[in-house]
Amino acid sequence: MAGLRPATDVQRLRARRWDAIVLGTGITGLVAAARLGAAGHRVLVIEEDAARGLHPALREPFFLAGARDAGVVDACLRELNIPLIDQRRLAEERLAYQVTSSKLRMDVGGPGVTTEELDTWGLCDPEQAGVLVRAIVDATEAERKVMLASPLVRVGRRLSLARSGTPGSHVRGWPAEATPPSPELAAVLDAQVSALSNLAVAAPPPEARARLLGASLAGGAGFGDGPPWLHGLLRRRVEAVYADFRTVAGRFDLVSVDHQPGLVVESTNELWVGRALLVAAAPSAVAAALAGEPVPDFLATARPRRRRIHAHLRVHRDVVPSGMCPRLVMMGEGSEERLEGRVVSVTAYANPQSSDEVDLVGRIRIADGEDPALAEAEVLRRVRELMPFSDRRIALRAQRRPIWDDDGWLEDPDPGQSWPAEIDLRVSGRTPVYRLDRAGVACLGVEGDLLLGWRAGDAIAAELG
Repeated sequence: MAGLRPATDVQRLRARRWDAIVLGTGITGLVAAARLGAAGHRVLVIEEDAARGLHPALREPFFLAGARDAGVVDACLRELNIPLIDQRRLAEERLAYQVTSSKLRMDVGGPGVTTEELDTWGLCDPEQAGVLVRAIVDATEAERKVMLASPLVRVGRRLSLARSGTPGSHVRGWPAEATPPSPELAAVLDAQVSALSNLAVAAPPPEARARLLGASLAGGAGFGDGPPWLHGLLRRRVEAVYADFRTVAGRFDLVSVDHQPGLVVESTNELWVGRALLVAAAPSAVAAALAGEPVPDFLATARPRRRRIHAHLRVHRDVVPSGMCPRLVMMGEGSEERLEGRVVSVTAYANPQSSDEVDLVGRIRIADGEDPALAEAEVLRRVRELMPFSDRRIALRAQRRPIWDDDGWLEDPDPGQSWPAEIDLRVSGRTPVYRLDRAGVACLGVEGDLLLGWRAGDAIAAELG
């Protein structure tokens, strides 16, 4: 088994030391850094220069599930002591999102709205729609309680919550009243799950499916007055209070110095050493950025992987349809083997630099070997179909994509390492390395990212303490 190789020529390197080094500036890494810093540890967060240069909207999740029903977003903002003035910017919205195709434009929001829409578009009769929505509301509430009470991670002894029940009477999982849906309803539900989860190709377990679809029944929430949004708020808080930041460009090497993990940036004499290393980015993506050989075994994964490409579009405000929700789930037409058959999610953001323009972020999954430029073109085509009178007033904005520091990398979990099971953090014995494996909570979407950073940060802080 390959671990971290010993650093060479340590004497010529300029070494700096911290208690913990967090590799990656996605939501999980930022929350973990905040929890470590709050526990009194000196923390270094390492980001890729291309990630630092992205437009802030490109690092935002599609939908802030759990912001309206006392879920993980709400709890995490309070736990991290985000200033109240920023928390109050998270405004309530009637709709969570709209689901669109060539045959429908369905509003998804509160139980009454969603029930009526299911009936209006012929996906359920009124009685079936009411039973379905009530069952999902009960299931998502049960899952919310377990998520907030769960240890989620472990670094030693297993502490497991029962899978079959919660504090209450509802049995967890996908409600029996919701199965089997018609093919048309199943396609609408699956499109939402695709937009909300962070899995590569796997289907979420029934507990996670209930939470993903149920959280939207509380309505939407968003920061309507420009950045910083969720990712920006977290980064600003961590940088101001909890951690140092360093930016790397190009390749780097993960090394061991006296059985402590460290990082050496290629073509520099900098050595950053910590008592612990937290890998908070997709392992396969980090492995691709390493300069040294062999790749450590905890990065050498062979599990299914996809990348969610973020296309940045800028449109004139007057071509945006007046009835369009700030978030859209655009169903594919045809086989998922082709780009036109895949789900595209779109979020609209105010452009603080111009009152005449709106920024749109479209997201679509691609497989290894598929061209990101073609994926961007497909997103642009779909948006133009949505806004047929836009002419040339939709522009695709160029961007430089990160190699590894990107929440767009999606991996499926290893067997037994996914919600609702606990996730092992420690991946190296003598040298303290932890993997904040987003794949293990990918089925929970943005709530999983936040919860993993929160619980992992606390667990590792306790070990260091």
